[in-house]
Amino acid sequence: MAKDFARMEDSNPSGNPTIHDVSDPQRRVFVRGGLAAAVAGLFGPLAGCASTGSGGSNAVSGLGRAIGFKSVPMAAVDQVVVPEGYRTQVIYRWGDPTGIAGRMPAFKTDASDTADDQALQACMHHDGMAFFPLDGSNRGLLVLNHEYVDDGLLHTDGMKTWSAAKVRKSMHAHGVSVIELQRDGAAWQQVLPSRFARRITALTPMTLTGPAAGHPMLRTAGDPSGTQVLGTFNNCANGQTPWGTYLTCEENFADYFEGTATPDAHQKRWGLKKGNGAKYRWHEHEERFDVAKHPNESNRYGWVVEIDPQDPTSTPRKRTALGRAAHEGAAVALTDDGRAVVYMGEDSRFEYIYKFVSRDKVRPGGAVANRDLLDHGTLYVGRFDVDGTGEWLPLEQGKGGLVADKGFATQGDVLIKSRQASDILGATKMDRPEWTTVDPLTKEVYCTLTNNSNRGAPGQPFMDAANPRSNNTMGQIIRWKESGDLDATKFAWNHLVLAGDPKQTRYEAQGNVKGDAFGSPDGLMVDARGVLWIQTDVSTSTLGKGDYTNLPNNQMLACDPTKGEIRRFLLGPAGCEITGLTATPDLRTLFINIQHPGEPANERSDPERPLAVSKWPDGAGRPRSATVVITKIDGGVIGS
Repeated sequence: MAKDFARMEDSNPSGNPTIHDVSDPQRRVFVRGGLAAAVAGLFGPLAGCASTGSGGSNAVSGLGRAIGFKSVPMAAVDQVVVPEGYRTQVIYRWGDPTGIAGRMPAFKTDASDTADDQALQACMHHDGMAFFPLDGSNRGLLVLNHEYVDDGLLHTDGMKTWSAAKVRKSMHAHGVSVIELQRDGAAWQQVLPSRFARRITALTPMTLTGPAAGHPMLRTAGDPSGTQVLGTFNNCANGQTPWGTYLTCEENFADYFEGTATPDAHQKRWGLKKGNGAKYRWHEHEERFDVAKHPNESNRYGWVVEIDPQDPTSTPRKRTALGRAAHEGAAVALTDDGRAVVYMGEDSRFEYIYKFVSRDKVRPGGAVANRDLLDHGTLYVGRFDVDGTGEWLPLEQGKGGLVADKGFATQGDVLIKSRQASDILGATKMDRPEWTTVDPLTKEVYCTLTNNSNRGAPGQPFMDAANPRSNNTMGQIIRWKESGDLDATKFAWNHLVLAGDPKQTRYEAQGNVKGDAFGSPDGLMVDARGVLWIQTDVSTSTLGKGDYTNLPNNQMLACDPTKGEIRRFLLGPAGCEITGLTATPDLRTLFINIQHPGEPANERSDPERPLAVSKWPDGAGRPRSATVVITKIDGGVIGS
């Protein structure tokens, strides 16, 4: 989620190099000297989205990466617009029943649904999503997380009054939904009821597992063991494992905790301070969100949570081996010998990109057989060097200065304080790394760096002239290829594209896009045939203004990485973010999420201003985040 540029804060005071400090001053392809040939050998032509070359083998019906639709023109609209020859269908809106048998309350348009109702309905602000087939591409489970709430929409009178019941409803409007879908001819239907249907909320019991489980910094008065925690919230982006589980990423957890006027160094590094709790006001009726009273509770959030969607009775597990961060994205791939690799971004200014490599191979038998796979392995943080190469630095206690006298006596210390550990190792500070994805054909890895308007601000790192992204409002997409298999500790990197609008006069906002202009890339997925799908999340306070004058709506685009062409596939309604991206195995259905349609410029709806500038998707009443199903009228592969 792209926060308002003026409201985002930095909590990384380290002197580590930034991605712009190491950008080459001569070429935007970021290679120089004698290593240029070596890097080029890994990537092929190195002009990023200006490159040409072979796309490799095709994964779906013999199709290549070629993009076959006519670009959608940019416009200020309050609807979902797709190319000619495509159709859209809205399914599973905020407030729709999840499908739990005998418990399917209908949505009340005046927001008078109770907290108990909300616990059984779709939450607000749909985000990361994955499709788990049950019957090929015709039936499956759709699992999606819900990032945050707008209390001005969630409650009948917004936040004019406040109560324990409103806090409970807000908690139930966060979390994860598991729903069942099936294709019925040209359309999709939600299966109601479904034995798989499930809601996971900010009050659902969960287990902390891995090296940090039981650590003193995770123990509380309510949980002296440091292994049992209530709920997950501010879930952004996701991952999907080869053994059939869903990974949801806890992002801006600090916004829910009321900090102290004198935070310690650890709390400062994680953005905890006095006044944070005013955004959601949970601490007023849930004491554990008051840091002064419960200083360890916040350490129990900021993890990647693993969920088995096929077992509604299973307990979600927070995998501490993957490190604690403002997580956004957890793309999973396999090494040649069958071990799991998870690539993760941390959506905060000047934070880091991480990689986890499991110790053990994935075993046959699905979720049950791989119950502990993500509890054992090595976590790395990325350093991107000036010569176009990079190194994965192990976050291991006792190595690289991560020792007891620096506050890292155990591996649990390293994982709970992964930001501080990455500072010490000298990892590269990035411009808000968000979603990650791995190309199944080439094993190239992509990560969106959404934006960083603080680049070059007083007291903040400045970039060199060859990579002119001071006041970086437009963002970019970085890619790398490991030097060998995915468990390698060395890699070569470049930028796929610097996002921007060539019509802008400000050089830093022009970018080098070959095709349709865009900015603030966020959601990202390489599909099975090698097409890279890009979703944008421009702040509502910025859409249609300044560097985004010509870009009044967020959008989704498709890129053929072998040709560099980027073409606009979709426009979203007014004030929304485009997010959540998954497809059926046959690529004939694409699912996306429309988050916070009609969001006001302050990014929080409240009762003191009009509820919204959008009436999507119902055409009347409160705007509702929703999942959109996209199919081709002729039944073909999406994007072909």
